[in-house]
Amino acid sequence: MNYDTEQDYTNEKVDLNLWKRLFGYAMRHRTFLVQNLIALVLVAVCDTLYPILTRFAIDRFVNPGGAPELTGIWWFGLGYIALVLFQSFFTMVFIMRSGDIEMSMSYDIRQEAFWHLQNLSFSYYDKTSVGYLMARMVSDISRISEMLSWGMIDVFWSLCYVVFSVIAMFLYNWKLTLIVLAVIPPLAIVSYVLQKAILKYQRAARKQNSRITSAFNEGIMGAMTTKTLVREEANSAEFETISNDMKKASIKAQVLGATFFPLIISLSAIATALALILGGAGVGATLAGTTTFLGVMTAGTLVSFINYASGLFEPIQNLAGIFAELQSAQASAERVIGLLDTKSDITDTPEVTERYGTTMDPKKENWEPLVGDIEFRHVDFYYKESEPLLKDFNLHIHPGETIALVGETGAGKSTIVNLICRFYEPVSGSILIDGKDYRQRSELWLQSNLGYVLQQPHLFSGTIRDNIRFGRPDATDAQIVHAARMVHADEFIIHQAKGYDTEVGEGGVRLSTGQKQLISFARVILANPQIFVLDEATSSIDTETEQIIQSAITTVLEGRTSIVVAHRLSTIRNADRILVIRNGAIAESGTHDELLEKGGYYHDLYIHQFREETLSKALE
Repeated sequence: MNYDTEQDYTNEKVDLNLWKRLFGYAMRHRTFLVQNLIALVLVAVCDTLYPILTRFAIDRFVNPGGAPELTGIWWFGLGYIALVLFQSFFTMVFIMRSGDIEMSMSYDIRQEAFWHLQNLSFSYYDKTSVGYLMARMVSDISRISEMLSWGMIDVFWSLCYVVFSVIAMFLYNWKLTLIVLAVIPPLAIVSYVLQKAILKYQRAARKQNSRITSAFNEGIMGAMTTKTLVREEANSAEFETISNDMKKASIKAQVLGATFFPLIISLSAIATALALILGGAGVGATLAGTTTFLGVMTAGTLVSFINYASGLFEPIQNLAGIFAELQSAQASAERVIGLLDTKSDITDTPEVTERYGTTMDPKKENWEPLVGDIEFRHVDFYYKESEPLLKDFNLHIHPGETIALVGETGAGKSTIVNLICRFYEPVSGSILIDGKDYRQRSELWLQSNLGYVLQQPHLFSGTIRDNIRFGRPDATDAQIVHAARMVHADEFIIHQAKGYDTEVGEGGVRLSTGQKQLISFARVILANPQIFVLDEATSSIDTETEQIIQSAITTVLEGRTSIVVAHRLSTIRNADRILVIRNGAIAESGTHDELLEKGGYYHDLYIHQFREETLSKALE
């Protein structure tokens, strides 16, 4: 795996426009958001009122320097309890609504991302590993949702509390307030320096996390290859290197983050000590009948001020922590937005979309019937400009014709198929379906008429019935059984423990390759496509199963345009035309008998395979 394909993000600061865009997902749930903000404001007001009540209680009921006065203390106590209950209720509302917002945002972003992935062209998956996509869809989206639902809301509460507290402190004693707030500028400088470094290492850690996810995926999917090649030790060493890189980056980020909070606590302690020393002197002077530069200061005011001064730095600590998390989550936000902003290489023009609709909203009433006439006109194509595959390629496939493509690996057979299916588009030239450039029709129109059977068929988790019905959800049970019988899949299905309701497992692991291939054939037949593509569909199965499938193919392909990429030449003897592809061009063309008579490349290849098969049977 070439990890350089992972997108690198180099912004040196938090991108507010990025977060503003993501906050739009929260705005979809305005009711929850408004309820949450109202609850937070009321909770912050309650937090601000507690020191005021403390000041009132000390100056009224304790009354330092005079006799205590207990008149009205019960009403005070009831009011205090009422305030606690009031705050508890709105704290509960805040927690509930934040959870609602988090889950709703995760759902919305994942739905949009999954929809977007369904619409990206085949080329995107060619160059993007499953690990990277899984990291974005799972951990990155969860991180963003948590940041916006809890982190941003906490920022709002902290700002409200700080503003309310500072206003109250200024009303009590503006001089002492300025002294306490003098620690804020150095705190801001330290925060800026540390957070910039934290962001750098958090981004590195997130990138390594994607590599780890990818390594896990490849290790699991390639377990058999690993064991047969005895790669366990080498794989472990490679994984250890990746894990160690993430460990180093994460530790550096954590060390910087851990340095942050002791600094805040220390500055908070200094501010509180200044308030206590200077305020205490003011209270002593007031009780003695004199004043300091702070003016008159009662004991209740001092206690209330100390509560504000010490409590003021708790939300500042929260703000610092949230900012650190924001820096960390910036990488996740960039990656998710990068995924959502990825443009598909294959897109329909606005004119085509207007007439034929989109993948998710097709206008099938405007779709023309597909006959199956396919023509390549002067097609050039390459995956890399420096490595051209097809150059001025021309080919005409008539409706109902079966064309077989043979040739060496890398000759261009699968490229031709991918172009026909519009998984890729020509760099120059055109491909016509029924006489029209297929870019003048919707991508979905073409692919809805395609039946594609791969060498390694993919089944989805679920039952055999679900997998056959996959391409045609409205199919009846009778139609499913009929499709299975057409390819002789019914013969093994009825002997399964639960018949058509047998679970196939993830990727069809509970079935043999031949059984999976038969189910994939039945699935394609049920969809009733006009164009069939068989990409070495019988090369990885046993001879007996191949004969069963060959018998089915003869019946199924009748009257349909078919393109068969063949490895075993014995399977294409009945093709209407066999094309030998060499270096991206048609080297030979004709029927099986015609090509054998020519004595060229096909003749030599067929004789070679025939000898190998004969020898193999003799050794059995």
